[in-house]
Amino acid sequence: MRDAAPTTIYLKDYTPFAYLIDEVSLTFRLDPEKTRVLSRIAFRPNPDATDRRFFLHGEDLTLISAKIDGKDIETRTVDGGIEADAPDAPFIWEAEVEIAPASNTALEGLYMSNGMYCTQCEAEGFRKITYYPDRPDVMAPFHVRIEGTEPVLLSNGNPGTSGAGFAEWHDPWKKPAYLFALVAGDLVNHPDTFTTKSGRKVDLNIWVRPGDEGKCAFGMQALKDSMKWDEDVYGREYDLDLFNIVAVDDFNMGAMENKGLNIFNSSCVLASPETSTDANFERVEAIIAHEYFHNWTGNRITCRDWFQLCLKEGLTVFRDSQFTADIRSAEVKRITDVIDLRARQFPEDQGPLSHPVRPESFQEINNFYTATVYEKGAELIRMLKTLVGDDAYKRALDLYFDRHDGDAATIEDWLKVFEDATGRDLTQFARWYSQSGTPRVTVREAFEGDTLTLHISQMTPPTPGQDEKDPRVIPIAVGLLNPNGDEVMETQILELTEAEQSFSFPGHATRPIPSVLRGFSAPVVLEQDIDNARRAFLLAHDTDAFNRWESGRMLARDALLRMILEDAAPDAAYLEALTTLMRDETLDPAYRALMLGQPTQSELVGLLHEQGHTPDPQAIHDASEALRDAKAQALADLLPGLYANNQVDGPFSPDADAAGKRTLANAALSLLTRLDGGTAAANQYAMADNMTLQLAALSALLDAGKGEEQLAAFEKQWSHDRLVMDKWFGLQIMQAAPKDTAATAARLTDHPDFSMKNPNRFRAVFGALAMSHAGFHHESGAAYTLLADWLIRLDPLNPQTTARMCSAFQTWRRYDADRQAAIKTELERILATPNLSRDTNEMVSRILGA
Repeated sequence: MRDAAPTTIYLKDYTPFAYLIDEVSLTFRLDPEKTRVLSRIAFRPNPDATDRRFFLHGEDLTLISAKIDGKDIETRTVDGGIEADAPDAPFIWEAEVEIAPASNTALEGLYMSNGMYCTQCEAEGFRKITYYPDRPDVMAPFHVRIEGTEPVLLSNGNPGTSGAGFAEWHDPWKKPAYLFALVAGDLVNHPDTFTTKSGRKVDLNIWVRPGDEGKCAFGMQALKDSMKWDEDVYGREYDLDLFNIVAVDDFNMGAMENKGLNIFNSSCVLASPETSTDANFERVEAIIAHEYFHNWTGNRITCRDWFQLCLKEGLTVFRDSQFTADIRSAEVKRITDVIDLRARQFPEDQGPLSHPVRPESFQEINNFYTATVYEKGAELIRMLKTLVGDDAYKRALDLYFDRHDGDAATIEDWLKVFEDATGRDLTQFARWYSQSGTPRVTVREAFEGDTLTLHISQMTPPTPGQDEKDPRVIPIAVGLLNPNGDEVMETQILELTEAEQSFSFPGHATRPIPSVLRGFSAPVVLEQDIDNARRAFLLAHDTDAFNRWESGRMLARDALLRMILEDAAPDAAYLEALTTLMRDETLDPAYRALMLGQPTQSELVGLLHEQGHTPDPQAIHDASEALRDAKAQALADLLPGLYANNQVDGPFSPDADAAGKRTLANAALSLLTRLDGGTAAANQYAMADNMTLQLAALSALLDAGKGEEQLAAFEKQWSHDRLVMDKWFGLQIMQAAPKDTAATAARLTDHPDFSMKNPNRFRAVFGALAMSHAGFHHESGAAYTLLADWLIRLDPLNPQTTARMCSAFQTWRRYDADRQAAIKTELERILATPNLSRDTNEMVSRILGA
């Protein structure tokens, strides 16, 4: 267990490591309880360093021996590792340590998953493998020898010599220790090849446990599509002879981009029609693309220190978003990205866990793998591309790859590339990286003579540690429509750089109607004093797909707020507009399915809180359900046709067109079940030949208070498949009545297939509990206590997963006094736990410090 005493690390204190490394040689003699790791590392003094202290990170290691230039030396144990006297000249460090992979439940470093050895070294896991300067700016080529009885022995790079009981690997590209990987076990591969743009043949493998071979084909095609896309769009070619992916059941993250040996959570690479939904297929495709794209934006160019994490992650998230938009629907992808941003990042930005995209300090870096670093970081790349234009963006990226290949770079390096490529001063844009919080942009309109003027202002509310915020550069995409619905000005980018600015648009005989923040051109909260008639007009006529969807969303939001606050009936004008839109067969089915959605209950909590109201979770839940009932009634004549006309004939395909139709059909089924009591859903469940249809039907039945027979049949059918059973666990909690949510989750923890040691299963239960808004915040407080109980149990085993699940409590100050008191009690109970991990200590302390 790590020392939980909080030590804060600051960006301003960065200094380079005292030594550079020319080469690393590692030998692993595998044993579940007593793995020996032998290291031989060639160090030389770093001319840029001012401190000659020879310090190596290390945790939970038994040191057997240590030598410098072949001679035994004495080491001194210090906080976080060891130090020794070293020459101010090149030298060879040799060490032998012993570790126990089978006892490593934290799933960092070298550990075991169902008899398989595997590693996870980002961010600071390599220090649990051997003594080493475990920091991203120390880069070196690695040679690895693995000795073990397992039939498959894998590491980074290209294969070298191998024989009975051993295999050697060499990675010629310099990399930091966090990109090291090792896998050993009884695995089978799904092979393929890819020919690069220059004609080189690359061997590809997806390695899985026996029995999972039939779930690899889609992932392999996604990998090949990603490789080709990166060549075509960014000019980036793969640089090794081999690319391996390994599926691992026990994994804290989604996947890891280790050079040449990506390690994936099984849920993020295994896919088949029978076991995976359309959403699963798209997620697998995106994550495989994301990890592959890291080969250049993360591996070839890494980050100087962990404060620069957003450099590799924000850029790579943006690239994988581009990829999905190109091969699926750009409009649908943009909307779903914004839904996710508002659901995950906006609450983070507006609460006690708020931090800049590039933080100034941290106690535990694992706690900063956040939506702010990833998703908001990607939004910053998107804004930068919008501001400079597509051609300049391409020039800047080419320069970035040329200038910094092999470097550990910083945000300053990144922005300097754009300044040099475009001649633009990005000093003000850099504030996006240093200032936390979500800017609020207010738009007021004036029309005089033939000129429309938009008066636009910006302000960012105070966030922890940042009370005053300077104005940022905010690109605001605006188009203009005539009252008859024709577009009279195509999208233009307005650059808001001051606290208040005005923009004029002359030459209009009649007052045009502005469409503002098209494509969600900046991650801001837009405030406009417009009525529902304007929103209905934009819903009907806006040529921007995002803003058309946003207008419908705003109509639904206002209807729900009136239902919650005024006990109003569902808004008839909104229902009529929705009915008209559902009749439009020219629209993408996936887009129409998004239109059938409505604001989440958590989103409504935020809106009510901003308006000075105390949110009532049960009232929000009741209003949300009432609006769904009203939509079902309003669309009663259309739903059977929507459902029937979007059935997909022929063999299952996960492509965007087929998936879009199934999404719309299942959305219609969900509403139809509110009218027919589950007849259509029961029939779909009985006839389903793929998981998308089967799970949607089961969900609809449970939502209607039925489906117990199907739920039992589902468990019996899929009890052998761990990933499908994760769905079974989560669905029951998500569909439980609020008063029963905590009890349902508690009951499922007694199921023989529940294990808190498996992150996927723990998240299936407690992630679902936290997302079931009215159930989690039920007035009994039972869910608060249940989650806290299990976090206390999990923390000694897996601090990473524990700390991340603590974020379920981050919005606690939005609720009434009784709920606040109940949550505070549980947070204080967690914080008082003896030997609490550094990860969880920091998260709970920040949440309580709101």
